[in-house]
Amino acid sequence: MGRGRVELKRIENKINRQVTFSKRRNGLLKKAYELSVLCDAEVALIVFSSRGKLYEFGSAGMNKTLERYQRCCYTPQDTSAADRETQSWYQEVSKLKAKYESLQRSQRHLLGEDLGPLSVKELQNLEKQLEGALSQARQRKTQIMLEQMEELRRKERYLGDLNKQLKNKLFQLEAEGHSSLRAIQCSWDSTSVVGNNAFTTHPSQSNNPMDCEPTLQIGYHNFVPPEGTAIPRSVAGESNFIHGWVL
Repeated sequence: MGRGRVELKRIENKINRQVTFSKRRNGLLKKAYELSVLCDAEVALIVFSSRGKLYEFGSAGMNKTLERYQRCCYTPQDTSAADRETQSWYQEVSKLKAKYESLQRSQRHLLGEDLGPLSVKELQNLEKQLEGALSQARQRKTQIMLEQMEELRRKERYLGDLNKQLKNKLFQLEAEGHSSLRAIQCSWDSTSVVGNNAFTTHPSQSNNPMDCEPTLQIGYHNFVPPEGTAIPRSVAGESNFIHGWVL
């Protein structure tokens, strides 16, 4: 009897599945080898088991066959994509270059250079642009000057307020100084009055006892000289007492 037809579905038995994988893997590798030899074909075979183990066969080397495969499948697409990207960049550079040259010409025209090729209409447009730019510049200058004036006014007000505060502080200090000075003068006056009352001399006496006029005085008066006055010895022993025989 012939072999029965095998149903293509996953083998549930683990041992049977592993045995079937080994047999069919070896047969597949053998068929790949036979194909490469019999037909002079470049064959590459890659197989991964359910456990992740790698099995491969390459008649001309796996790396060489994979490189050839990449060149055949991906190189034309990559080349076309690179060509399209290069063309896009070239167009972008051309646009930027033209825009740069146009800006340079406009700048030279605004500076009054290269005006020969311009027509009357272009010169009128250039004149309008210059007038508009001049008007905007004047408006901006006026705005800046007004802002600076406002800032100066604000500083002036601030300095005026600060000056008033300093004047008020100065007046307060002067008032306090005058009151302190009056208090010191009053204390000095009171001290001088007390000293005059304590050290009042006789009207007939003078600072120098040698310069006083001779007077008649009954009784004994002890003369006390001022401090720091040198009295001669001849005078120091005398007194103002008048003996009776002189009378």
